[in-house]
Amino acid sequence: MKKILSLILVSIMAINLIACGGGSNSAATTTTSSGEKVIKIGVFEPQTGENGGGGIQEVYGIRYANSIYNTVNIGGEDYKIELFEVDNKSDKTEAVNAAQKLIAEKVVAVLGSYGSGVSIAAGDYFKEAKTPAIGCSCTNPQVTNGNEYYFRTCFLDPFQGTVMASYAKNHGYKKVAVITQLGDDYSEGLGNFFVRACEQNGIEVVAQEKFQTNEQDFKAILTNIKNADPEFIFAPSSIATAPLILSQARELGIECQIGAGDTWENGTIIENAHGAAEGMVVTTFYEANPATATGEEAIFLNGNGSATGFSNYLTSIGQPADIPAVSALGYDAYLAAYKAIEAAQSIDGAAVRDALAGLSYVGVTGDISFNEDGDANKNAAYVKEVENGKFVFKELVKID
Repeated sequence: MKKILSLILVSIMAINLIACGGGSNSAATTTTSSGEKVIKIGVFEPQTGENGGGGIQEVYGIRYANSIYNTVNIGGEDYKIELFEVDNKSDKTEAVNAAQKLIAEKVVAVLGSYGSGVSIAAGDYFKEAKTPAIGCSCTNPQVTNGNEYYFRTCFLDPFQGTVMASYAKNHGYKKVAVITQLGDDYSEGLGNFFVRACEQNGIEVVAQEKFQTNEQDFKAILTNIKNADPEFIFAPSSIATAPLILSQARELGIECQIGAGDTWENGTIIENAHGAAEGMVVTTFYEANPATATGEEAIFLNGNGSATGFSNYLTSIGQPADIPAVSALGYDAYLAAYKAIEAAQSIDGAAVRDALAGLSYVGVTGDISFNEDGDANKNAAYVKEVENGKFVFKELVKID
């Protein structure tokens, strides 16, 4: 009798495993009342917190891509693609909770996050669940390091730091200062790469100052920097801190040019700095040019039969028409997931991951393929400067 009961229990467990789709790397499908099959792609982004302003810009690009590519054919059957969004709240602990929600939902793939720190915090959970993740603008090398399930569509901080150091050298700056945020992987990482590149280019780093998360008063560290008399200040940090650093620097009479990385390409910084952002320079991923756009970029900028262009999409939801580079990266990350599912002809996590590794396509931000670490093969960055309250393209920097 005990043997019979044991066999029955084993049979029930096996049936339950099959019904749930097998192991943890199997994505879930649902069927609507009309018989439509549905799969989900997870959106792992900060929509609140310190990086919420940038995170929601990536979400907009992802949502727009989903509005165009919302069905995929697998094995002769059409599947509707829905987005399952979670807010990681710009916090590493919340990032883990958000990752676990996505895994429990059995999404096919995950997109995000804006902010390298939260991406790093969640990375091992995606890897363990065999759920492929595609970052949009998380630039710290640690995001993909040792994680075969994490990819990204952006360039990395070592490259971005080198680009900004090259900019400083090309503009004759011989003395620079650096401001970074303690404990922030993006800020500290990019600052360190910039310092290293400056030293290699014969540029003296005369001051390196750090501040705590949620700091509001930067006058002490800015006074130290002013006394060091730099010709250029590099301050990679969040959108929230940027207006404070800019305004307080100008209030103290610091007149030299201030620069940062990709996070500072955000119109709210210009608005909240009240004129202090004038002359600010940033490195970024993309510059929109609708007149010369072709292929996927033309669809993104100008629309197609089912869309009217991303600028029109932004204004329709009450946002400025200016196109953030991270929105273009969000679109490209969604496209990578879509094309990988299509190529794999499967929603199994391992199969989609393998398809991503071999993927090559032309996205909004250019040719996209991934190296053995899952990083996009990119060698160019755009430099923009704030002129008359607008980001203006200045130069394209390529480093082989």
